[in-house]
Amino acid sequence: MKIAIEAQRIFRAKKHGMDFVALETIREIQNLDKENQYYIIVSPGEDRCLDETSNMKIIETKCIGGYLGWEQYALPKIIKQIKPDILHCTSNTAPIFCKTNLVLTLHDIIFLEKQPVKNKSLYQKLGRIYRRFVVPKIISKAKKIITVSDFERKNIKNFLNVDDDRILFIHNGFNKHFEVKENPKDIYKKYIDTDNYLFFLGNTDPKKNSEKTIMAYANYVKNADQNNIYKLLIADLREEFIDNILKENDIQFIKPYISSPDYIPNKDLPYIYSGAKAFLYPSLRESFGIPILESMACGCPIITSNTSAIPEIAGQGAILIDPINIKEIQLSIEKLLENEDFRSKQIQYGLERVKLFSWNNTAKELIKLYNGIEIK
Repeated sequence: MKIAIEAQRIFRAKKHGMDFVALETIREIQNLDKENQYYIIVSPGEDRCLDETSNMKIIETKCIGGYLGWEQYALPKIIKQIKPDILHCTSNTAPIFCKTNLVLTLHDIIFLEKQPVKNKSLYQKLGRIYRRFVVPKIISKAKKIITVSDFERKNIKNFLNVDDDRILFIHNGFNKHFEVKENPKDIYKKYIDTDNYLFFLGNTDPKKNSEKTIMAYANYVKNADQNNIYKLLIADLREEFIDNILKENDIQFIKPYISSPDYIPNKDLPYIYSGAKAFLYPSLRESFGIPILESMACGCPIITSNTSAIPEIAGQGAILIDPINIKEIQLSIEKLLENEDFRSKQIQYGLERVKLFSWNNTAKELIKLYNGIEIK
């Protein structure tokens, strides 16, 4: 078969969740499937992280009009030229007018749900509007809809009234470079000036619960031995965003204990996790949560939520808290820092839990799905 995979943003330097899912899955498909012919359709970018092989061709295309222009004009134009048997769109949306057999990866339908907190990011607001418009129009056209957890499969099925035989879940994996690093200090010292730190992978998206996480950390600082306070390393949040949270909640006193380098390259994250005493991931809503696996694989105990798909991925042996409860987050931080036996058991639990997930498994399931589609 000829299979086209939309992977628009995998060549951009600052990749995020869906970009890594597409990239890692494609890499494993490249290793496993020598029979089908693949066309990977991308936007040009500075990080050429994928090479062509005999049965996998990379097609770069650019277009004015941002994401909308690329997906609704440039992508269909390329598809008409390639004439694939299957088009797999990997990031929630797809061309509205396209006659090719469509496979859609719908990571979540958060954009259709009522937001518990107002989103302050214009970019994310526009993305939400675009998805709300496009997804209902393409959902009925898709041969198969893939999502990333059983929780999200049930959610999409019920919310959009999708038949059981058209929707399935395929769990994500994690990159093999996420492992316990024996000497992480040389890397994490670029981002924080202490060996005693907690790590929080933040975001301006309200679902990441950045405000309550920082408030819980402030409570920990208030309650801690002032000669032995663990600092907080925050990635993916600009300093001005953090400063607004501190000011609005009158907790500016914790500013000296926060390090906020904004974006941390993926290649450095295993060292960050390996050096951290704990990873804070009290998200309000996740369809999967790859950082859960990354942290566990690096031997970093994680404090995460009892909501959405998170228990399905982290398992019942993880520290699962109510993400709205600031006190509960604070107490979990204190327990991990003060009880070494408890922390050690959490580390061992995580190292065993991640053995259930891999990109190899993800790719095998996806190839099986491609081969099972009836081409007319």
